[in-house]
Amino acid sequence: MRLALFEPDIPQNAGALIRLCACLNVTLDIVEPCGFLFTDRHLKRAGMDYLEQAEIVRYATWNAFQDACKKLERRLVLLTSKASLPYTDFAFAQGDTILLGRESAGVPDFVHEAANARLRIPLRKGLRSINVAQAGAMALGEALRQTDGFPA
Repeated sequence: MRLALFEPDIPQNAGALIRLCACLNVTLDIVEPCGFLFTDRHLKRAGMDYLEQAEIVRYATWNAFQDACKKLERRLVLLTSKASLPYTDFAFAQGDTILLGRESAGVPDFVHEAANARLRIPLRKGLRSINVAQAGAMALGEALRQTDGFPA
């Protein structure tokens, strides 16, 4: 199981997800460009001392990331407010990569089209979305539960 961020633009959310991945022993893929530097103090504050414990793989472009997913035969599962299928109704597999979009803009159409599955978090009517780090934690938790992937 992997978690991936598409061109993240809020360092605090990236830091929180790095910490989450370190604690759950999940690799975090980051598709650049990022809207911040990896030396950003907000990233370091949110990630705390977990930054060095996390396995982070950075990709310079979407194409490089997509090529790596294909080579490793990983299914790309996009979490998006535009999907109709709730993440709780989806059967996750151990080789899945859960992809999260930019906080400010989600992902472009070509990313939607490349995803093997598109999932949403059911929300109260009239509300658009929740924080990307919280959304990632919810979906990753369900995926790890289904695949018995939590650390021992």
